[in-house]
Amino acid sequence: MECPHLEESAKITAPSVKSENLPQQFTCSVCKTEKSPWICLCCGVVNCGRYVNGHARKHQEEDNARAHSVCMDCDSYSAFCYVCDEFVVNDTKGGHLEKLRKHLQSLNSPQSRLRDKSKRISQTDSVENNKRKKMKLDKDANPRSSGLRNLGNTCFMNAVLQSLSNIEEFCGYIKRLPSLEDQVYKMRKCHYAKRTKNGEDVLLVEELRKTLIALWQGTKTAISPDSLFSVIWQVVPRFRGYQQQDAHEFMRYLLDRLHTELLTLLPYPNDNSPFIGPKGKSTIVTAIFGGLLQNEVNCLICNMESKKHDPFLDLSLDIPIQYCSKTALKSKESEGRCKLTDCLTSFTDIEELEESELYMCSNCKKKQHSTKKFWIRRLPNVLCLHLKRFRWNSVFRLKIETFVEFPIRGLDMNRYVLNNLVS
Repeated sequence: MECPHLEESAKITAPSVKSENLPQQFTCSVCKTEKSPWICLCCGVVNCGRYVNGHARKHQEEDNARAHSVCMDCDSYSAFCYVCDEFVVNDTKGGHLEKLRKHLQSLNSPQSRLRDKSKRISQTDSVENNKRKKMKLDKDANPRSSGLRNLGNTCFMNAVLQSLSNIEEFCGYIKRLPSLEDQVYKMRKCHYAKRTKNGEDVLLVEELRKTLIALWQGTKTAISPDSLFSVIWQVVPRFRGYQQQDAHEFMRYLLDRLHTELLTLLPYPNDNSPFIGPKGKSTIVTAIFGGLLQNEVNCLICNMESKKHDPFLDLSLDIPIQYCSKTALKSKESEGRCKLTDCLTSFTDIEELEESELYMCSNCKKKQHSTKKFWIRRLPNVLCLHLKRFRWNSVFRLKIETFVEFPIRGLDMNRYVLNNLVS
């Protein structure tokens, strides 16, 4: 949303940081953690986010002023207003957010960090000490995780769980939640009295919490997520049984349910639990996976333009039609292969709406031929992309087996994100 408190809050354009302290600069001023650092746009103080120990929010509450309400994530560079309780998509007239983003990006660049790290190593440590420290850091940074047993065609669920368990901020938050066993017991007691059995007497977030803890204990080579799967059967009946299911569809149901449960379980404002955020629309699900699309529709008759903002947790991408022909499917040459950027370009390209999708123009007062274009207004911290592998013709459904090439790291999204954030 466009934040009305931004002009009042944005006072800094660059934090004052000495180059020799670069790798340690983004630590919470209270608890000294390096997880989820947020910088106050008014005074430049760095504190941890609401899903760690919540010192950034406490900083705003203690000052009791709207001037300290807007802060920026030092890792993803997204801005958030605690008064609006929403992410900020606009900028000040002076472009404070864009200037600060560029400054943080320059500080976080690999070249800058590598140069500073090399300087410190040459000054303080011998080569042998560096090797020992690196081995220790590698060991600490890579805790042993367990595998997940297949319960009979449940690889769709295991793939999603393993992916979620490796998102550090999401997994850490869920694992740090307090036990909700008492809450589950109360719910079951209530529903038993009402003689209802509709999946409302279970908590998916509690079973996921226990599964993630077991997954990262490292005491077993593999664990069986039977309890979690049983709860999923009750919550989403369509996943009952042991037949193969769609992983993307499962992930959407899982995240939607987690979001709904967390909103219900969030404490009231006087509850100072560091584990759960304030009551509102945001949860760890939207904080990690939530992005914002801008949908632009342009009337071809009067050129009236309509803009609409839509939140999203993932983007479903069509494979361009030129890569779906029989010739393209049989081709195994690297030249001309479909790339993920081709799918993203197709998603954001201008398209003319068909006769069945005519747009009701507010200026012409009737349905008119028009064009549509998507922009990504705000990128999420973790971007989920879903490739549409099936296409319907007049008779039956066809599977698209086109190979889609994607980068392991370094996906450049600049061309798909709306550059001008100034309202």
